[in-house]
Amino acid sequence: MTDMAMPAVLSDEALARESEIAQAKIRRHRSFIIGLRLAVLVVVLGGWEIAARHKWIDPFFYSMPSMIWDQIVEWVRDGTSQGPLWRQVAVTLEETVLGFLIGSVAGVICGILLGRNKLLSEVFSLYIQIANSIPRVVLGSIFVIALGLGMASKVALAVVMVFFVVFGNAFQGVREADKYMIANAQILGASPRQLTLSVVIPSAMSWILASLHVSFGFALVGAVVGEFLGAKEGIGLLIATAQGAFNASGVFAAMIVLAAVALLADFLLTRVEKRLLKWRPAAF
Repeated sequence: MTDMAMPAVLSDEALARESEIAQAKIRRHRSFIIGLRLAVLVVVLGGWEIAARHKWIDPFFYSMPSMIWDQIVEWVRDGTSQGPLWRQVAVTLEETVLGFLIGSVAGVICGILLGRNKLLSEVFSLYIQIANSIPRVVLGSIFVIALGLGMASKVALAVVMVFFVVFGNAFQGVREADKYMIANAQILGASPRQLTLSVVIPSAMSWILASLHVSFGFALVGAVVGEFLGAKEGIGLLIATAQGAFNASGVFAAMIVLAAVALLADFLLTRVEKRLLKWRPAAF
């Protein structure tokens, strides 16, 4: 009896060692990737700084990392010409989030409706194709004229930027739903509502969530472009003001702030996606 139990114990110990070795390899690989990323960052920023200090490039037009850092520190410490930096970030983020939520919800609903209803798809597909072919950034000027310099015009542009991205993925996700699974649900007596809620939408969820990463960036672009065209507050106005003053450091500093906001939002969206798609196998 004892001799028969020994191989099982040894097998468990071997599996545990193999698991530890695999985890150590994964940690080393992650550390290696992080090291390479930091090396690229150091080379790019260091080369930029050296080139600007030695006048290989004109710092008036291209600035340099140290000047950009000083500009960010100045904004954090003393505020911007439009007010505190956190206020500019909050205004742009509020416009972005509102546009993202409205555009995403509208895109998902319209994508599911048109994907499930052939008649609606045939009627509205031409108009959606025409609207999608219009450069959406151009609509920013119309929204500023119609809705003014307040938040509404920026949210409207962000909604338009987000809607077509999410709509396209939701529509395609519904169309790509497993036909056999739908047929089986119909055989079991599922109503059209149950079929949509229990089969089609979960099947399209991967498509929809994949579009959210891209669409938040589009919402941020819409909000910033709207502020650039005309606003009272926001990072877009901060960029426009820096451009008008030929302050290259200010433009780059505002871009870095935008990048930080976008990365934070992408991190949060990734966490939400993992929570909603816990059933999906992990990618290797």
